[in-house]
Order: sequence, then structure tokens, then C-alpha cells
Amino acid sequence: HCVLENNQVSRCRARMNKDGVLYSRVYGKPCAVHVDPIEKKPFFHFLPGTTAFSIATAGCVLSCKFCQNWQISQARPEDTDTYDLPPDKVLSQAVSNGCRSIAYTYTEPTVFYEYMYDTAIIARKNKVRNVMHSCGYINEKPLRELSKYMDAADIDLKGFTEDFYSRICSGSLKPVLNSLAVLKDEGVWLEITNLVIPTLNDDMKKISEMCRWIQKNLGPDVPIHFSRFFPHYKLKNLPPTPLETLTEARNAAMGAGLKFVYIGNIRHEGESTFCPKCKRVIVERIGYFVKQNNIENDKCRFCGTSISGVWT
Repeated sequence: HCVLENNQVSRCRARMNKDGVLYSRVYGKPCAVHVDPIEKKPFFHFLPGTTAFSIATAGCVLSCKFCQNWQISQARPEDTDTYDLPPDKVLSQAVSNGCRSIAYTYTEPTVFYEYMYDTAIIARKNKVRNVMHSCGYINEKPLRELSKYMDAADIDLKGFTEDFYSRICSGSLKPVLNSLAVLKDEGVWLEITNLVIPTLNDDMKKISEMCRWIQKNLGPDVPIHFSRFFPHYKLKNLPPTPLETLTEARNAAMGAGLKFVYIGNIRHEGESTFCPKCKRVIVERIGYFVKQNNIENDKCRFCGTSISGVWT
């Protein structure tokens, strides 16, 4: 929690206490607006082959040393170029661009919670889906309220030790695990992303422990994306993640009982979805492009096995 004095700005830079009232400094003022493939979020079990109208404001609750979008996540709102885009305009632009969903993404959507919440309500009324990519750093009550209108969430599980979260992200692991459990309990479609960083969170014992926790607490059908790290921001001294490490992580996850394990930021067969029963490729991907989709009526076209996800 932030405890703010009068006229003080929050750590995330997105809120301010003014005479005892907490104001959003970013409502309706996104600094990033794009039409993206849903696979870029990444969501692999949610409306494959469709596009998401994607928005973000400045600010973040964490300070990850490896942040790929640090120019806006670590910026003050007044230091970014913004669009005038209230919730109704977000919806109209999503519809006019043929997007099946609106994605709250890039920085940290919980810092623009009120903006996201209001947009999600009108999107739901107009049959446009809502998805977010978040670090999961949010209290239970507002998350449950948001979950009423959120169709899918991809949560960054950045590591599996408190030490990593403290040293590298200026945060804590426990709130993220709590959020994952809440989202699962609320019935929001859930996927997890883990950026594998050499020497910092690539210990296979910890990765296996993380995957066992996911299997036990969230279930075997929750997809996990192991994403390749590239030198960035404050971690330019580290090398890119070796493919061998990502492959080992994928094998560890499948060994822990997870059915849908992906490798990202590198060309690999782990970009595609395999049927857990017949082992055939059911969604073939090359990067963000879906080459073929063999899921019919939520089932594998080849053997009839039900495949968890939101396919239509």
C-alpha cells in the first residue's frame, strides 16, 4: 500500500492525494495504443488468430531491472505523449479496427485500474472481450471486482523466490501467488508468463517447484510461457537465455504435470499447441502468426480430447 501525504504522488506515479481524495493521473490518457495479435500478449488459448486493441498508461507498481517497456512503465505521466481516449472511444476504436478484445497491457494495468474497469464494463455490454497482462500486484477485493468483467489474464510470475522479487523487482512474491489463486477462483481464463533470466531465476529446481505449485494450486491446464530474456534496461550485462535452458524449463514443467507449456521470444516447436493425448499439433504458430488451428468445438480435431481455453 502507498500512504500518501497531501499532494504526494504514489510510487507508481499514476495517483495523487489531493486534500484527502485519491486521484488518477492517467485516466483516459493512454501513452501506448496499438492493434496487436492476441498471441503477442501472450495468449495462446484465447481467441487464436484474432486481434486485441491494446492500451497502456504510464506507470507501474514494480521496478523490474529487466523491464522491456521501461520508457513508459517507469515514466511519469507528464513525461509521455498521451492520447485523449476515454472508455467509450477505446470501445469504438476497438470495434472499428475489427478487434475481438481490448487488452490492458504493456505497462501495469492495475495502475490505471479505474480506467480499465470502466472500459471493461462498456466493452462487456457490447460483446467485446477484456484481457489484461499484469504483474498480479493487486489486493484481493479490487481484483475480484475487476474479475466480473475480465475474460482473461496473463500474469507475469517473474520468479519463485522472495529474494528475486525483492532484489530484481522491488516487490514480493506472495501477492502474485494470491492473485493467481483469486483469478482461478473467479473463473477468469488464466495464462502465466515466466521470463527466464540467466543466473537470476533459471535454477531448474526452483522452476520445477514453481511448476508443481501451479499444477497443485491452479491445475494442469493453465498454460505457461517460458520467455527468452534479452539484455535490456538495467540488465544489459547478462546474455540472452540459451535455448537449452528454455527447453529444460519446458521439460520440467511438463514433468510437473502441466499440459500446455510454451517457449517464447525464439522460433521453436514450443510455440505451438500439442494435444496432450494424441500429441498432434492442434494450433501451429510461427511467432504471432497462427498457421493452422485444429480445434473444433473446444476439442482436438484428431482425437476428440477437450482442450481448455476460450476458442470462440
